[in-house]
Amino acid sequence: MNHPDAYQGKRVVVLGLARSGFDVAKRFHERGAEVIVNDKKDREQCPEASELEALGICVVLGGHPDDLITSDTALVVKNPGIPYSAPPIVEALRIGIDVVTEIEVGYHLCKAPIAGITGSNGKTTTTTWVGQMLEAAGLDPVVAGNIGTPFNSVAGELSEKQQVVLELSSFQLKGTQAFKPHVACLLNIAETHLDYHGSMEDYISSKAKLFANMTTDDIAVLNADDDVCRQMAPELHARVWWFSSKQAVEVGAYLEPTFVEAESKAAEGETLHPYLMFKDEEGQTHRLLPAHELGLPGKFNVDNALAAITIAVACGAKPEALISALKSFKGVEHRLEFVREFDGVRYFNNSKATNTIATQMALDGFPGNIILIAGGLDRGLDFKEFSSYFEKRVKGLVALGETRHILEGVARVAGLKQVKIVDNVDNAELAIKEAVQEAKQMALPGDIVLLSPACASWDMFPSYETRGRIFKEAVHSLK
Repeated sequence: MNHPDAYQGKRVVVLGLARSGFDVAKRFHERGAEVIVNDKKDREQCPEASELEALGICVVLGGHPDDLITSDTALVVKNPGIPYSAPPIVEALRIGIDVVTEIEVGYHLCKAPIAGITGSNGKTTTTTWVGQMLEAAGLDPVVAGNIGTPFNSVAGELSEKQQVVLELSSFQLKGTQAFKPHVACLLNIAETHLDYHGSMEDYISSKAKLFANMTTDDIAVLNADDDVCRQMAPELHARVWWFSSKQAVEVGAYLEPTFVEAESKAAEGETLHPYLMFKDEEGQTHRLLPAHELGLPGKFNVDNALAAITIAVACGAKPEALISALKSFKGVEHRLEFVREFDGVRYFNNSKATNTIATQMALDGFPGNIILIAGGLDRGLDFKEFSSYFEKRVKGLVALGETRHILEGVARVAGLKQVKIVDNVDNAELAIKEAVQEAKQMALPGDIVLLSPACASWDMFPSYETRGRIFKEAVHSLK
């Protein structure tokens, strides 16, 4: 696509009237485009429609008309969640019309340097942490993207002296063309969203679009412990900085010693405290703080911290200026969020864990005695990778949602004794309350009750946020 100013007097179709679609429609309308907004939802589900219509923008609701995409359509801007199999998108691509997401629109409006962060797990935590680090370092960050604030809604207001930090999903990146961050990070790759992408190849190539337009003036931050990241590195034009919790790196952040080395020495009676380190392009090493002083628990949050350090330094922060934010950051809602301690049992909300890897990472963050509440949308997974957790780390399972019986089967085969099924799929709020009560009955003082579904929420809930909020309300109502 071209700069939004180039669409004056031209027909722009915006698919999906969520917050990002609302903002995109206003941006193009302000620039004199003929904007048509379309959403399959009915009017009562689209409260923003009236405000757009008051501005003179055409809003079509309740379905996709056959004549929505015409030969004189200049651009289609789609909500990231709308699949490419949707008829209007299929028709636009057939005709040769550009189809983009709001990330591409925001890029053309943005004067500030961009740091883009993507990955299968840890995006929101890392993005938020980077924002706090840059704030602590005296820079002027703005955090946006998939994290909640649409990029294009703030992009035009940013100055060259600011720094925008974007959380980016594969859905958003697949719809980009010219988008070019100055700093780009791929945290990790796990098998997820295949119902949308159709294959791992498409999923990985969508993530890789983050780096497509970068040059040697830019910095790519990659996970040295991830196979896909290592395979991708030789193909990139940007300078590569690494992060790793398992090995030292040439440029980037790492642990010294590693957890494996520390555990080996502990077996011999010697105590070592792994430190977070950073090595810059001049070869200078910066010793920051011990891993156990991080504000967030869990080994996977050490990886998030190492990634955030590397990104923040690439954005211009001094390594030593990041220490306070590394210690003070307490996480993000729905991501291993501590909810409450009741009767000696600690309750954690990890509703953002919408795939198996995210749940395994959460389970690895605790030593054991976990009552796991899991289950949700059935995407065809078998969950066999949980067998070892059910054998050694999880003492009880409460399964709900479409995948409840699949999880139950894996737990039974693994020999887990305490397994409860919540069969209520018609009332999501009651189902969560029942799950919390079942977990409470299983738990003893010192145990952990962890909501970490390993599944998307859409079988019963409109979002993982809704699922997490209902869980927290149920926990706080325990008596």
